[in-house]
Amino acid sequence: MHKPLRIAAVATACAVAGAALYGAGAATAGQSTANSTHEPYNIGLLTKDIDTYYGTTLDADGVYQASPDSPYATDLARIDAAARKYIDKAARKARHHGEKPAVVFDIDDTLLLSLDYEKKTNYTYNATTWAEYVNKADRPAVFGSAELVRYAEVRGVEVFYNSGLSEAQRTAAVENLKKIGADVNLDAGHMFLKDKANPPAYLAECATPGTWNCTTVQYKSGTRQHIEDDLGYEIVANFGDQYSDLDGGYADRTYKLPNPTYFVS
Repeated sequence: MHKPLRIAAVATACAVAGAALYGAGAATAGQSTANSTHEPYNIGLLTKDIDTYYGTTLDADGVYQASPDSPYATDLARIDAAARKYIDKAARKARHHGEKPAVVFDIDDTLLLSLDYEKKTNYTYNATTWAEYVNKADRPAVFGSAELVRYAEVRGVEVFYNSGLSEAQRTAAVENLKKIGADVNLDAGHMFLKDKANPPAYLAECATPGTWNCTTVQYKSGTRQHIEDDLGYEIVANFGDQYSDLDGGYADRTYKLPNPTYFVS
């Protein structure tokens, strides 16, 4: 996952953390970076606000965890309840029209929480340390995420994953998702990761072997188009913690999960 903008671009997200912005619906430009002549939000206060929102605690193993009693958990529970109700209705409608319903999940901070990495790197990104962290395959679940994946499967909805993780991180991603209980359709035909060396033909407009020019929106929307147009599914819901996970169409409804720690354009 490429995370080009971190703490300097997160003031807007933090200012609305826990608010209705993080509910279901179409993605907007609500996470655009600030452009003001006024003094920006103080970083020290910002990190405290983030900790309050997550209810951040350090566990016995020295890992920063979110609290199940936090505003973050409350927001996720509200989104989860709305998504379950919608998935039931949308799946029935899709099958009534002869369609194959599907849901698409981002992975980082949609299914797997990277709060510990963010805290310990002071909300900065480094490709080497991020890869080491991902490859440990020991991230905790985003509250309710594994349960929602299994809920969709039980309701007869095909589960796909659309992630900015690299192809080299596939083994770790599968292991970690199994560890949190999201052991559903973890094969290469359902989990789409970035393969910059050998990009798929459906991304030919922005990527060729060895040359990757896809934006996050192009990559993710192009993958969703492939799921719908080539694989024949109707994506009834798309879940992500970034607006770039959701923009570009090819989903009947989008669900924006809260993440005030980084911004991916």
